[in-house]
Amino acid sequence: MECISCSTKLPSSSFLNPRASSSPIDRRFPKKVLQPGLLSSLRSKPFIQLNDGLNPFAYRQRSSYFSLRTYKGHIYAEAKMQPWDLGRFFSTLYFFNGPPTPAKFFEFLIEKLTGPTASEPPKAMETSGIVLVAGATGGVGRRVVDILCKKGLPVRVLVRNEEKARKMLGPDIDMIVGDITKESTLVPEYFKGVRKVINAASVIVGPKEGDTPERAKYSQGIKFFEPEIKGDSPEMVEYIGMKNLINSVKEGVGLRNGKLIYGFEGSLSRELPWGALDDVVMGGVSESTFQVDPTGGENGGPTGLFKGVVSTANNGGFTSIRTRNFSVPEDVSAYDGLALCLKGDGHRYKLIVRTSSDWDTVGYTASFDTVDGQWQSIRLPFSSLRPVFRARTVLDAPPFDPSKILSLQLMFSKFEYDGKLNPTFVEGAFQLPISSIRAYIKDPITPRFVHVSSAGVTRPERPGLDLSKQPPAVRLNKELGFILTFKLKGEDLIRESGMPYAIVRPCALTEEPAGADLIFDQGDNITGKVSREEIARICIAALESPYACDKTFEVKSVIPFSEPFSVDPENPPPEKDYNLYFKTLKDGITGKEIFEQSPVPL
Repeated sequence: MECISCSTKLPSSSFLNPRASSSPIDRRFPKKVLQPGLLSSLRSKPFIQLNDGLNPFAYRQRSSYFSLRTYKGHIYAEAKMQPWDLGRFFSTLYFFNGPPTPAKFFEFLIEKLTGPTASEPPKAMETSGIVLVAGATGGVGRRVVDILCKKGLPVRVLVRNEEKARKMLGPDIDMIVGDITKESTLVPEYFKGVRKVINAASVIVGPKEGDTPERAKYSQGIKFFEPEIKGDSPEMVEYIGMKNLINSVKEGVGLRNGKLIYGFEGSLSRELPWGALDDVVMGGVSESTFQVDPTGGENGGPTGLFKGVVSTANNGGFTSIRTRNFSVPEDVSAYDGLALCLKGDGHRYKLIVRTSSDWDTVGYTASFDTVDGQWQSIRLPFSSLRPVFRARTVLDAPPFDPSKILSLQLMFSKFEYDGKLNPTFVEGAFQLPISSIRAYIKDPITPRFVHVSSAGVTRPERPGLDLSKQPPAVRLNKELGFILTFKLKGEDLIRESGMPYAIVRPCALTEEPAGADLIFDQGDNITGKVSREEIARICIAALESPYACDKTFEVKSVIPFSEPFSVDPENPPPEKDYNLYFKTLKDGITGKEIFEQSPVPL
């Protein structure tokens, strides 16, 4: 909040009697919302009206519009103090339900805005980035865990058998004991801090006649034994389990298109209880309001509108709108910043984000410039937010925590930070249409959810396919509980989730070492074999590659089944640059296209 030193004679003023109203806003926020009327005079009317509810199309029906033409010129401070609206002052306190204590309020009134300039930059934001590995005791999963740990990356594993996992992965591994087929075991608290996922969980296929304790027959591949499903069905693991896993990690992993915090985007809308918070709290006479313009958006749809008149009279000089504290903190820790879609007016504004429910507290602040008359998307990285208290940088403030956002504030002010002034500030009327505030993932976007599926998932129902030339899983899809059918359904859940993803479809998996030359393909047509170690490396590389994002692809080695592959430990092959393969991939190819093609007319 801006603060100035003032000595003001309090005028007599009528008090506002707020009336409650209800609104169909997000249930996490209070039901009473601000419906301020725009004023035609800085003195004549109280600044808040609580009526109508938050119906954007009935918003202004009973209120007179503020005429910007009246204020084309600048408003200059008079030599004598201007009357102060005590009613607006108390209405502000009541609206936000958070007036400071008397001692704190007295300090707030008398402390001067100017002060020593900060000599150190604000602390950088700390970020977390745990990689969750599901199916961590399987052939691919345990190799993924091993490589991630050797790279020093934070890893958490999701396993069903704790004893087995500790023995295999080490006693100190960060572990969730749960079962993707049982939603009740996937407690949300367990997944906090998870930002990326490699899912190697799969239905278990084994020899009908049994296997050795080391699963020697299984390791040879399904080609060499008569298979059957062991344990849970393909539907439970590949489809229901996938749905449960996605629901558990989606909030922490984040969505490709971001998360709407406020605004109107097509058929989506999310409203917040905004109220004016102007320099009246310091004795000033500036006045602003927030309303919804039902046709003022970039494409003729609704948009929010922050507008008013700012004056430096009575040592003032700022206007703002601020939300009431959210009843549940907004968690946007999966994202990298906040993007504002707005129509500029050539002025510099501030966005202030608070992570404390206190009335008068540090606000994490970023200034942004606008272009007059243009719709803009302005991105404010979390790393750019400056901890500010009463226009001074707080050097020892804790780093910004994007998981605990409790309020937002937009401000137009004469003041910047640490005694500096806003170079675009002019007194008079202003307006800032703002259609949305959205959390975003920074570019280039890389996969956040990498899934190990299987080649062949689209083939069981493919017309004209010679099954005798297909792998056993394709020929035995029905006998194996429609294993490939449900794997494809699980893939579709990922593609529809909104998370940035990569889907890796290995051909027959082997215990051979990594290092053979590879073939990447799309369309689900190839057969062959590939090393589990190689697939583990591909999954980890995909997490960091924008070229792998939202791609589905098959992988095999160039070595035929009939030829074993080995490497010389004294002279291992060089590590691959998997980006060379990822760059060849195209969007939208899954192998399902053949089912969507229209018949060729005769």
